[in-house]
Amino acid sequence: MKKSIYIIIALGMLFSVQAQNKKTLKKGVIKDVENQKEKLIEISDTLWEAAEIAFQETVSSETLIAYAQANGFDVEVGVAETPTAFVATYGSGRPIIGILGEFDALPGISQKTVPEKTPLKAGAAGHGCGHNLFGTASLGAAVAIKNLIAEGKLQGTVRFYGTPAEEKFFGKLWMARAGLFDDLDACMDWHPADTTEADVQSSLALVDFKVEFFGQTAHASADPWNGRSASDALELYTHGINAYREHVKPTVRIHYHIQDGGQVVNVVPDYSRLWVRVRDTKREGMNEVYERVKAMAEGAAILANVDYKVNLISGIHEILPNRVGGAAI
Repeated sequence: MKKSIYIIIALGMLFSVQAQNKKTLKKGVIKDVENQKEKLIEISDTLWEAAEIAFQETVSSETLIAYAQANGFDVEVGVAETPTAFVATYGSGRPIIGILGEFDALPGISQKTVPEKTPLKAGAAGHGCGHNLFGTASLGAAVAIKNLIAEGKLQGTVRFYGTPAEEKFFGKLWMARAGLFDDLDACMDWHPADTTEADVQSSLALVDFKVEFFGQTAHASADPWNGRSASDALELYTHGINAYREHVKPTVRIHYHIQDGGQVVNVVPDYSRLWVRVRDTKREGMNEVYERVKAMAEGAAILANVDYKVNLISGIHEILPNRVGGAAI
């Protein structure tokens, strides 16, 4: 986690330092992070144990907010109409450097701090992607930069963004829509991994949507001919997706999660629902697959003689990497 903090701080200094001795500043920030070490570990452990899912990260958000405020940041809580989102700011003027910090957990992967699968609480949420480290280390970096500003060694503004719901709904979308990133000169983040490096590769664009099928219930033994099965439509739809995988580019990914396939075995189900996600390296390619997969829902509904509905959840563009900034590290 410390090495990741240093990378973020180094990027911030590249935008803020002109003739100053960067080696001297680097030694200063390393010492600063070491001084924060015990507190940052404590915060990370708190987030790990809280393991809160999308838009429910109350303890995690409050823990990070308290540390930001204790270190002199002005904190705006509940931004973008999202109770667990916040922005912590220190300094004034340009440049304005943003640092992103995620802190939500994933449903169903509760885990003790051991290398084998051992849940803290079976079926509960857990930090499979290490967002307990993500939010903590990013805030630690922001504090180190803030201290350099306070000492007069850097000029400008550092802004830490507490970004919730990344695992499921992408809370940054709400924050972007509210204009919270509009005035930034640069924005940085990191992610836990098995290597420490500047990431200059892109990500995958994606779109999330739910498909619902509406049929007619009937007794599966007494009069199944009167039923129109929403479950049949769901199966036909997933079969179509899986057959389609052979005919998409290698960069495409399609996932789905069946959320409702019927309740009991002896009743023809009149409702089914699944959550679908489409990805590709570019938004344009993703949109092409998205339109095709949406059309398959209509086809499945026709085959099963049921109605259907597609509900858009969210979507994001691929990351636009800063290769110049990455190379400078």
